[in-house]
Amino acid sequence: MQNEKLKKTLLDLGLNEKEASVYLVALTLGPSTVLKIATSAELKRTTVYSVIESLKQKGLMSIEIKGWKKLFAAESPEKLSLILEAKREHLKKSLPEFSLLYSQKDSESLIKYYEGIKAVKSVYENILKSMRPHDDYLVIGNQEIWLGLDKRYFAKFVRQRAKLNINIKLILQDSPLARKHKEIERNFNEKIKILPKKTSLNTNLIITPSRVIIHQLTLPAMAMVIENKNIANTHCELFDIIWKSLK
Repeated sequence: MQNEKLKKTLLDLGLNEKEASVYLVALTLGPSTVLKIATSAELKRTTVYSVIESLKQKGLMSIEIKGWKKLFAAESPEKLSLILEAKREHLKKSLPEFSLLYSQKDSESLIKYYEGIKAVKSVYENILKSMRPHDDYLVIGNQEIWLGLDKRYFAKFVRQRAKLNINIKLILQDSPLARKHKEIERNFNEKIKILPKKTSLNTNLIITPSRVIIHQLTLPAMAMVIENKNIANTHCELFDIIWKSLK
């Protein structure tokens, strides 16, 4: 039972079944012939030769010459710590590559195009479904043209969005409608800033934690969705710069 426990420890350190068996036998027997080790480990002598060579390369076996006999002995179990240290060092050197693979999963891009007002509306519906509490919902756009595309639908969207526990910030092109909406922004859980008067926008830019949506407001109706956290984060930073620059 004890040997099985020790064998499992050796396997966990990376030794294979035969290496673990031979090393344990060699520890028990002390300096011994290949024949004696093979008999005790219940392995073929030819197999034990290759296993011993493998253990020698790992620093766990050595050769002793007594008279005309060549004996094989297990090195001190303290040498096992060297195997563990080597594994740690190997992992340390490989960590940057693992980290690169890990970061790439977040940087993989998915770009989708939607054409026609019906398809564009599905983009907005997906936005509502994907938002989580306290997420940022950021917009730079022309609210007057946007609502004019389908006033009933987008007014309903604004009401549904207001019910979500999210952080809504809108930077809007100056217009009577935008200024009126600014006066009642609290009713829709929004914070609004108005762009300088001469600014002219024909698209809406919508930024969420994981995607950027560009909605063309002029015909033909279309939207492009970029699903990439790094790109979304950059747009968030740019939005923040513009937000802070406005009164």
